[in-house]
Amino acid sequence: MAPSTSLSSHERTRVEDYLNDKIQVSADLESLNSLLSSLRAQQELQRKQLAEAHEALSNATKTSNDHAEATRKRAEAFSAEQADIDQRLMIITQSETSDHAVRRLEKSMKKLQRLELSKGYVELLKEAEELSKEALTKISTEPRDALKPYARLRNIVIALKEAQPAAEGAAPHLIDYTEKLASALRQQLKNTFGDRLQKTLESLKWPTREMNITDKLLEQWRQDVELLIDLQTPELQSHEPLAIGQSVEPPVLFPMDVMVHPLDLRFKYHFSGDKPTNRLDKPEYFLSHIIDLINQFGGFFTSYLQPILDEKAQSADSGVEWNFYNALHVFITALLPMLRQKIDSFLPQIANHPQLLSHFIHELMNFDNEIRETWNYLPDPYSEDNWKGMTWEVLTKQGWYDRWLQVEKDFALARYKDIIDTQDSGQIDYDGVEITATKPTKAAIRVNDLLETITERYQPLASFSQKLRFLIDIQITIFDQFHERLHSALEAYLAMTSTLGRTVQGSEGQASVEGVAGLERLCRVFGSAEYLEKKMEDWSNDVFFVELWSELQERVLQNRDGRNVAGTMSIAEVASRTSSAVANNGSSNASSSDGALFDETASAYRRLRLHSESIITSTLISNITAAMKPYSRLATWATLSTPSASATPSPLSMTSEMAHAMRTLSSQLSFLSRALGVAPLRRVTRQVLLSIQTYVWDNVITRNTFSSTGAAQLASDIEHLCSVVDTTLGVAGQVGGSLRTMKKLGEVLRILNLSAATEQTDEEAGMGLWDVEKRLFKDNESARAVLADLEIEGLSEAEARSVLERRVEIGN
Repeated sequence: MAPSTSLSSHERTRVEDYLNDKIQVSADLESLNSLLSSLRAQQELQRKQLAEAHEALSNATKTSNDHAEATRKRAEAFSAEQADIDQRLMIITQSETSDHAVRRLEKSMKKLQRLELSKGYVELLKEAEELSKEALTKISTEPRDALKPYARLRNIVIALKEAQPAAEGAAPHLIDYTEKLASALRQQLKNTFGDRLQKTLESLKWPTREMNITDKLLEQWRQDVELLIDLQTPELQSHEPLAIGQSVEPPVLFPMDVMVHPLDLRFKYHFSGDKPTNRLDKPEYFLSHIIDLINQFGGFFTSYLQPILDEKAQSADSGVEWNFYNALHVFITALLPMLRQKIDSFLPQIANHPQLLSHFIHELMNFDNEIRETWNYLPDPYSEDNWKGMTWEVLTKQGWYDRWLQVEKDFALARYKDIIDTQDSGQIDYDGVEITATKPTKAAIRVNDLLETITERYQPLASFSQKLRFLIDIQITIFDQFHERLHSALEAYLAMTSTLGRTVQGSEGQASVEGVAGLERLCRVFGSAEYLEKKMEDWSNDVFFVELWSELQERVLQNRDGRNVAGTMSIAEVASRTSSAVANNGSSNASSSDGALFDETASAYRRLRLHSESIITSTLISNITAAMKPYSRLATWATLSTPSASATPSPLSMTSEMAHAMRTLSSQLSFLSRALGVAPLRRVTRQVLLSIQTYVWDNVITRNTFSSTGAAQLASDIEHLCSVVDTTLGVAGQVGGSLRTMKKLGEVLRILNLSAATEQTDEEAGMGLWDVEKRLFKDNESARAVLADLEIEGLSEAEARSVLERRVEIGN
């Protein structure tokens, strides 16, 4: 260890701390020798480690120096080599400086690259030319071998197109030239193969009803068809046309082009120019001609073309899903271009003739339906969508929908006006519905028939937006106009029956709103409103409108960016015309079943129906209570004599003052029983009976006292009234139903008719007048008990006492 004097202050402090830690008591001095031995061992170990570190440092230094020397030598060699290159470059380029020499060399390299690229272009053009010549030399002798160079040429065109984006649009002329070369070769092959097929068809006598079908000709026909299909197969694989300007419609197979050509000529002969079959008012002529062609020749393609397509489907290297191709559908696809051409020339001629345009669209829809339903036509085997139809092409792609919609709307509104203006439109149709249903007016039934016809006209449309606009712009518009007419009729009735209205009209005008005549006016409104409201409920459950509603809900749910959901109509506009549930569909608790397309319209008719029913009820009540006023003025109830005990009991005759009220009630209820359905008739009758009950209570019972005979007469009158009501109601009534409705009045009459004779008790309750009087007036508990014994539930104790006091015996 170094002497303490050679140590620094920091080291001395550490030594002191170490010794203080190791030697704290005198006993620690005994271990001093072991402590010194340990320190010597540690010092020796540290010397060895220090020596190893010196050796490692020396080796690292030597390695670093060697690397630096090698690097220096390589740099000197590089500089010498660079100088040699610069010298030779200046000699080659005859430049004075190296930088100038580099720039001149770069220009030479670019020229060389362009030369190599041009050489490649020339080689590619040469190959394309050779492929085209090779195909043309084999086109007549070995037609199938001619397809191979064409396929190679087509692949070159496709490869060039695919490489062009990466090459930043380089060599557009090369691509254009090779594409035109391939297109020309394709057309040449198609024409040649088509001519071969045409000769075979002439031998087959196509297209005639008596074709010359032999095995040899069919085999030749098959080979010719396969050649054209193989020529077209690469295009079918890519699902895109190669020919410039080719239609984006589902492709027509090349052999079908050839076979349909004579049919196209025949079609143009019959349906162009001044031929009698070419009539603007008879589009069904040329549409049915297409159907006839399918019926006439469809069997040929199913029998002979379908096996070819099936064999193609089994070929693993074809790359085309031939199993999706249907020979009959292929034939239909080939016929449609001639129909499109005819429609393109036909539409401008009828554009300004609404009747012709409407008829044409209707016939075109029928054509589409027949193609779909009879042959289940699917033109594009790669599409999951159903065929939209020729009508969709005309209305949507060519933009004729708005014009056609306006024409149909004008026709519908004109027909609606004719219905309303018909002389008998306001008459109630008693035979148009079931006998137990409410009878609408003839106008309501005809309007419904009109709306159902309109549904049939636009139901086949493929576009959701077009169907919804047709619904809103025409059907719901007519519903709204007819509702406004019914509402105005109801308001006119209320104005005529008001005090001012009665004064202005005089006696003649008043007769048209009184009695049955007034009820008939109201029933026209009620019956029409109920009839159309139920029709709208039925329509809301119809499959067509349910699907339309479901699609509307789906569109609203998917509408995240506020776009219109149907053409130019927003969600709010659609909701205001159909159902408020449309606007609420985005809420978490909404479902597709919450609402229907006719909610708003049906609600308006429902309010009108309820309002008119309440007016019918109040009118009938007013008429009956007015007819019962003489009856309420009778004052002989207490003075009617009691029949002698010896007289044979017989039914009491009706009070003469009640007869007028009975005739009024019978005539008006008889009319209502014919005009109203069972349910509304029962509702109205119930309210009338309850009002009669109240009227009798307020104006007869509480204002008079009754002898036993007077009470019996009152009971007899009420019984006659109930009998007349039950009889008049017919199927809507029930035996004893009227009296059960006026339960409170029946209980009143039961109390009034208690026998006052001491030796005779009430047959039903076994109690007489005096016994009931004693118990009824004793206390409330006794009164409740006697009322229970009499099976009286509708009268309180106070009311029962008041009724009993109406008997002269009790009052005296």
